[in-house]
Amino acid sequence: MKFLKLKWHVWAGLAAGAIILGVLVFFGLKKVNIGVINAISKKDPVVSSIAGLPCDNASRRPIAVMLESDPEGRPLSGIGQADAVVEMPVTPNGMTRFMAVYQCQTPKEIGAVRSAREDFIPLAAGFQSIYTHWGGEHGALERLNQGITDNINAMLHDGTVFYRKPGVKMPHNGFTTLALLTEQAKKDSYDLAKGFVGYPHTNTSPTRTLSNIANAIDMGYPPPFQVAWKYDTASNTYLRTRSGTPEIDKNNNQQVAAKVVVVVHTPSSILNKDYITVQTTGQGAADVYQNGTIMSGTWKKDPARLDSKLFIYDAQGKEVKFLPGQIWFEISAPLQ
Repeated sequence: MKFLKLKWHVWAGLAAGAIILGVLVFFGLKKVNIGVINAISKKDPVVSSIAGLPCDNASRRPIAVMLESDPEGRPLSGIGQADAVVEMPVTPNGMTRFMAVYQCQTPKEIGAVRSAREDFIPLAAGFQSIYTHWGGEHGALERLNQGITDNINAMLHDGTVFYRKPGVKMPHNGFTTLALLTEQAKKDSYDLAKGFVGYPHTNTSPTRTLSNIANAIDMGYPPPFQVAWKYDTASNTYLRTRSGTPEIDKNNNQQVAAKVVVVVHTPSSILNKDYITVQTTGQGAADVYQNGTIMSGTWKKDPARLDSKLFIYDAQGKEVKFLPGQIWFEISAPLQ
């Protein structure tokens, strides 16, 4: 009986110890879990490879959409919400076209969507994007139909993925959304996880000096396509105007602003009475505008690799770091 009584006390002690240990473990694990949660919440947010901004859609494959510059199509929808925009002349009279590249933001609609041009294809491929267009110039359409790069042609999806807005004259009435384009990309079995290698960014603004101040940019495009940018110190951005009036995004009625404007200097030549060809591979001079300053350097895109990035280098041959925000690539392409 003594042995059994002693054994009872031993078991009681062990049980009490187990309870105490359990309480300690529970609260200890709770503290550990809280610490883990805090550590996760403090992790750096995912950043867009194009604009260098944290966003929920940073892992989304870029989608590039061709937009018009015709006066009849202004104001454009979604032009101010792209991570990057490329503008270049496409005709002998100086008409330009845009390629807006979307990753972070999701505009409620995009348009007016216009035709593919051959000189945009290497740039779209360089962003690893899905190139979106409404038909295209003969040479461009032939290459795209051969599958040279992932693309969505509105001529094949008019009335489904793309829609025409009533009351707007053709061909300025073609619109779409990123949701519709993404669904079509899935149907086409395009890789939606394919990512762009990205541009390097820095939060350190270039220092303004008497030798590098650049408060205005005039692209020299002929009317009615004149483009100018004016530096705004309050927002540390360049504000865009066309034909002397602010470039407005119809989706939000806000003036288009860019943190960085890169002017790419390259030659062009007349292809026929309706088109010119612009050299968008190879290399040449480039000017980078950010923080109200200008920095001269070079651009380079490997002509042997369609999907190579458009690199921007400083005078020392180092890749330029951009301020986080929307980037505009303005192509200055005088006829040779």
